[in-house]
Amino acid sequence: MITPVKQQLIDLYEKWSGLSVNQISQMNAHGSDRQYFRLSGRDGHTVIGVQNDDRRENLAFLTFSKQFREYGIDVPEIYAEDENLGIYLEQDLGDVTLFEYLTSMRKDKDFPQQLVDVYEQVIRTLPRLQITAGRKLNFDVCYPRPSFDKQSMMWDLNYFKYYFLKLAKIPFDEQYLENDFHEFTDFLLTAERNFFLFRDFQSRNIMLFDGRPYFIDYQGGRRGALQYDVASLLFDAKADIPQDVRDYLLEAYLDSLAQTHQFEKTEFMQYYYGYVFVRIMQALGAYGFRGFYERKEHFLKSVPFAIRNLEWLLQTADLPVRLPALSDAWTRLVRSSFLRTLGNAQLKLRLRIQSFSYRRGIPVDETGHGGGFVFDCRSLPNPGRQEKYKHLTGNDKPVIEFLKKEPAVEQFLTDIARLIAGSIENYQKRNFTDLMVSFGCTGGQHRSVYCANNLAEILKNKYDIDISLRHREQELKEH
Repeated sequence: MITPVKQQLIDLYEKWSGLSVNQISQMNAHGSDRQYFRLSGRDGHTVIGVQNDDRRENLAFLTFSKQFREYGIDVPEIYAEDENLGIYLEQDLGDVTLFEYLTSMRKDKDFPQQLVDVYEQVIRTLPRLQITAGRKLNFDVCYPRPSFDKQSMMWDLNYFKYYFLKLAKIPFDEQYLENDFHEFTDFLLTAERNFFLFRDFQSRNIMLFDGRPYFIDYQGGRRGALQYDVASLLFDAKADIPQDVRDYLLEAYLDSLAQTHQFEKTEFMQYYYGYVFVRIMQALGAYGFRGFYERKEHFLKSVPFAIRNLEWLLQTADLPVRLPALSDAWTRLVRSSFLRTLGNAQLKLRLRIQSFSYRRGIPVDETGHGGGFVFDCRSLPNPGRQEKYKHLTGNDKPVIEFLKKEPAVEQFLTDIARLIAGSIENYQKRNFTDLMVSFGCTGGQHRSVYCANNLAEILKNKYDIDISLRHREQELKEH
């Protein structure tokens, strides 16, 4: 059936190309109010037709598109437009977004080097878009505001408050939270902000075409801080980029940025985590609006990934502003079992196993959860009492052979593995992402080291989890 919009696009195509249209089919808009169509001409050439009633948004997109291409940025070419009808034709960049490529490449939740290379190509291009082209863009067409200013940030934060916190039934004090919003935005606004801010720089807005990335959906672009777009890409919830890859890509971005812009890395990082928080809250607001309010449940699948990112930030980021009400809301989100299990997402559990000496005290859980298991190995046979083992550790073969022969040690580890298994399976069902197990003995040298190593080996072969192993006292001796 040829609808009025289809007919208008067909007419525009035929006027531009001089050819008739063989086929027109509607495409998925992925949550946008715009309508997208693929038109195929008699010569087999395809273009994308877009209809959008928002004239100011169209003006921003079309103006930026033409200017980006002038400055060598890979964006779709604009072929024809009709301002009055709110339609235009643009280059067909295919169907492969960076997110779709990522999904096809990831097997067993790993992040292969080929995928890292594509992300690095994207992240190294970003400074050109932000700075080189940003210096020459016509910011008069920015929509809905010319910069990512206090008003823009407050819109995002209130979006988060009303469409996520409220709908997820997270309690908060309205006035205290509002006070923190102002405190937080005032801090972020002290960052240098005279750059092009893409606004929604994430894997679904990057197309892979002709062997390189192309950028789309920048109609919300405006002036802003460098940190926001980097945060958007690296903390894109469903992309689920491993933290070590994030760290590598951030360094690649900073290296590329240094080639066109002078900056202090310490100052950059001071604001970076703040903008990561803002971006995550904006995304949660969108997930809440689309998922909780509009009942489009597939948007809720991203929530557990965003919550895990928020959890990592709370453990890592040291913001130079005090935000008690906002921090309390973040903590409540991280502790919510309900939010972690939305959309049947499957997050990978990280099991942290370590050995320690009781002389220096039980290890503190630096994640802030304050949970986990602590097992006392001092009841087990102690090889450290024999002179030949005194200067060895549970990593050394003679000590391993000594403890392996002891039935009490084997039974001790069997019982612990059975106990831990119950928690691992429960945590996996609830999408909890962190569990700590600590083994202590007198010196943190023999029995605790041996037990930590062996439990890691037992569980590694049984569960698909990330296991980190640490021997606290041995690390201190090395340093």
